[in-house]
Amino acid sequence: DTLVELKASCAGVMANHRKIQRQLEAVQSRAEYWSKNAELAVRKSRDDLARGALAEKRRCAGKIESLEEELGEFNNLIEQYQKDIQQLEDRLHSTREKQRMLVQRHIRARRKKRAREEIRRSDGFEAIAKFEQLENRIERMEAEADLVNLGHKPVLNEEFDNLSLTEAIEEELENLKSTLEKKTGSA
Repeated sequence: DTLVELKASCAGVMANHRKIQRQLEAVQSRAEYWSKNAELAVRKSRDDLARGALAEKRRCAGKIESLEEELGEFNNLIEQYQKDIQQLEDRLHSTREKQRMLVQRHIRARRKKRAREEIRRSDGFEAIAKFEQLENRIERMEAEADLVNLGHKPVLNEEFDNLSLTEAIEEELENLKSTLEKKTGSA
């Protein structure tokens, strides 16, 4: 808003500068006109007309001086406006650049935060849950494997167990007989 107002003010001053410039050119043209008329009057020996023409030329010279001063002031004003506009545009550009950088930093920070939260979440509950799921799946597979072999293995195991038991009983029986024979044989 300030930049727009500043440019509008500068444009107004420049318009006034052009207006004064045209007035100056018109007054300079009038001064030239009266100067030529004064010369003509002197050549024709009309001093009264020459005096009148010189008086008009002087009035024009005063007006020229005043308009030139005004033009100088307008030139200074325009120059100052242009400097102010340039400084303001530089500041605005710098501010926009800072804003753009801050927005980029904000986006990067938000992405970084989201990534860290995701890592923390996956390191924590999700990893534990996945591990537990894997463990449950393995236990279920082991249980299924046990169920598959449940009907076959015990029969074989029982036979071997029975064999071992029978062998142990037979051995014990032999030991008992041998002990009894020794007792009866020695008695």
